[in-house]
Amino acid sequence: MKKSAIHIYFSLVVVAMTALSASAQQLPQFSQYIFNGLHINPGYAGYKNQGYIQSTFRKQWMNFPGAPQTFTVTADLSANEGMMGFGASILTDQLGPTRTTTGLLTYSYRIQTGHDSYLALGASAGVSEYQLNSDKMNPIDEGDILIPEGITNMFTPNMNMGLFFHNNRFYGGLSAYNLIGRRALEREDIALSMHDFHIFLTAGGIFPITDAIQIKPSFLIKEVKGSPTNVDLNGMVLFSERIWVGASYRTNMHVGNDDLESSLSRRNAIAFIVEVFATESLRVGYAYDQNLNVLQNARNNSHEFSVGYYLTPRKVTMKNPRWF
Repeated sequence: MKKSAIHIYFSLVVVAMTALSASAQQLPQFSQYIFNGLHINPGYAGYKNQGYIQSTFRKQWMNFPGAPQTFTVTADLSANEGMMGFGASILTDQLGPTRTTTGLLTYSYRIQTGHDSYLALGASAGVSEYQLNSDKMNPIDEGDILIPEGITNMFTPNMNMGLFFHNNRFYGGLSAYNLIGRRALEREDIALSMHDFHIFLTAGGIFPITDAIQIKPSFLIKEVKGSPTNVDLNGMVLFSERIWVGASYRTNMHVGNDDLESSLSRRNAIAFIVEVFATESLRVGYAYDQNLNVLQNARNNSHEFSVGYYLTPRKVTMKNPRWF
């Protein structure tokens, strides 16, 4: 029965990935997703096997007019000895005159596949609001009848699905975002956002070097039709199970997107990341993104801050050491 459920769920994800199409509008970008998988996979809910609340603020391309600014709050809870996960998230993304606000509820069910290995099946559902504030626009032709006056709002349902596997040393995930709701926006006169379909593939592991030092390599592949395939290569070092230090290299690959401009830079950015357990329950993180694309000489780099709080104190001897 468990194998049948896995096959059915996996088939739904794959069919959704291959059947839907989208254009180049992308979901908000984060550098610290490696410490909060709810940003990219609903199957992650409940992984920590205890309550965890995190808030993240990202200011991208500092001092660049209309640059993205993102704020999120996520809650990650578990039940039934970690075999079920629950999540809730609110995301607000401001980009020039447009703002996207999304609220989601998440559920995941974890299946034990080995002595210390688990496969989680997760789904999240909610609603997204797309808003255009014409007062923040500076049109070339004043009085253009195609530009609405004031604030225009559009609402659409939203749904994401994901698989998340992990054991004590390795994890891997496959997820699909924005599975429904696109047609609700296509019926409007003005498309504020394409509500694009996203695919995320990620994996990583943690390996001890000494009793006090461990390394964690990982990668993330993001695919959106009409955009270059985005690849993150991450390397983190954990000191005394309390301090994370590392970096992430973000690049583009034109896989299956031959119609894209060949002049687009394949280099995107490199991020320097620090995460610290300030107390047994409080986790603080910071990421600095250095542009490697056309903005690399403009000093419009990005800053990302996160604060996380465990509802029960952190214990090194716990069943799940929270490496992922």
